[in-house]
Amino acid sequence: MKTKMTKTALLCGAAAMIGSGAMAHKPHAAPEPAPAKGQAKVQLAILLDTSGSMSGLIEQTKTQLWQIVNTFIDAKQNGKVPFVEVALYEYGNDGLNAENHWIRRIQPLSRDLDMISKDLFALRTNGGSEFCGAVIERAIGDLKWDPSPNVYKAIFVAGNEPFTQGPIDPQSACRAAIAKGVIVNTIHCGTESAGVSGGWKSGAVLADGKFLIIDHNKAVVHIEAPQDAEIVKLNEELNKTYIPIGTVGAQRWLEQDVQDANAEARKESGAQVQRIRAKASMNYCNASWDLCDAVAAKDFDWAKVKKEDLPKEMQGMSLEERKAHVAKRQAARTALQEKIQDLSKKRDAYVATELKKRGEADEDTLDKVVVATVKEQAAAKGYAFSK
Repeated sequence: MKTKMTKTALLCGAAAMIGSGAMAHKPHAAPEPAPAKGQAKVQLAILLDTSGSMSGLIEQTKTQLWQIVNTFIDAKQNGKVPFVEVALYEYGNDGLNAENHWIRRIQPLSRDLDMISKDLFALRTNGGSEFCGAVIERAIGDLKWDPSPNVYKAIFVAGNEPFTQGPIDPQSACRAAIAKGVIVNTIHCGTESAGVSGGWKSGAVLADGKFLIIDHNKAVVHIEAPQDAEIVKLNEELNKTYIPIGTVGAQRWLEQDVQDANAEARKESGAQVQRIRAKASMNYCNASWDLCDAVAAKDFDWAKVKKEDLPKEMQGMSLEERKAHVAKRQAARTALQEKIQDLSKKRDAYVATELKKRGEADEDTLDKVVVATVKEQAAAKGYAFSK
C-alpha cells in the first residue's frame, strides 16, 4: 500500500539521521491534550485472566476493544462528548511475578489505543493462579481514578476460576473500589451456576456492578455491510494526514499500520471497521507523536519543536508555513473523519436491519455484555446515548 511505503521510507530516513548523529538528542514528545472545561470523562479498566484456558477471552478482547471504546462516540454528558481512558491488566499467568500475585499492569489509564492494541496482541496464556481480589485491589491502588462523582468509572474483571481464590479478600477489594466510586463488573467465562457458586455474582453486587456471563470461546458475530470497502479506503487516506515528530513519531506512525493490519486480519469479527471508526473519533488521540494532535494541547509551544524532529518537507519552512501546513492536514483529517462517521451511521442502520431479519443474537460475547453494561451504568450518571 502506498501509505506503508511512505512510512517505511520515512523510518529508514530517520534511522540514517540517527546514524549520523542528527537526531541523537531526546526526541520531542508533546503531552496529551487535557479535556476541555466541563468535558465528560470515562475511565474503564479491563482485567483479563491470561491463564491457560483463556485464549478465547483474549481473542475476543483483541477484536472487540474498538467496539467497547466506540460505545461513547455518540454519547454526551451535559452536552459534552466524553473523554475516554482505558487501562489493561492481566492476571493468573505463571509467566508473571509470584510476589505480585501473578499480576501485571499492561497499560495505565490512557488514550493511547494503539499501544493498548499492541499489548493485547502480545498477550499469551500460561497456566496460572487466578486471584481476582488481588488484581482488583491492584487496579484500585495503581490507577489515577478521577475523584469526581460525575465521572463514569468501571472495572471489568473476566475469568473462569472461583472469584474467591487468592490471598486478598475480593469482597474487601470490591468495597474499596466502590468507596472510590469505581463500579466493579464481573464477567464469568462459564455457566451461570458456576459463576454464582464461585463468588462472581456477590463480588459485583458489593460494588454496584453487574454479574455477566460469556462464552469466551464463541466467535463474535459480524455482518458485512456495503459501506465497509469505502470505510477501509478512507482509512488509508486518513493515515496520510499524520505528521510524525522525531524518531519516536516515525516508529509510532509505522505502529499505526501494524495495528491496522492486526485489525484487518480479524475483519470477520468486525475489528477492522470498528478500529477505523475509533480512529475517526476524538478518542483516538496521538498527541505524543503526531504534530496535528500535539498542537491541540493548551501548553503546546512551537519553539520546543526542533527542526530536525520534523519531516524533511517541513524543515525548510518558516514558522507560519509550518502552521499552515499543519492546519491543512488537520482540515483534511477532519473531512475524512466526518465521511467515516457518516458512513458508519449508514452502516449501523444497515446492520440493524439485517439483525432484525435474522433475529436477535444471544448476548454472550465480551463486546455485547460490556457495551450493554456501560450504557446502562453511564446513563445513571447522566450520559445520554443517541441509540
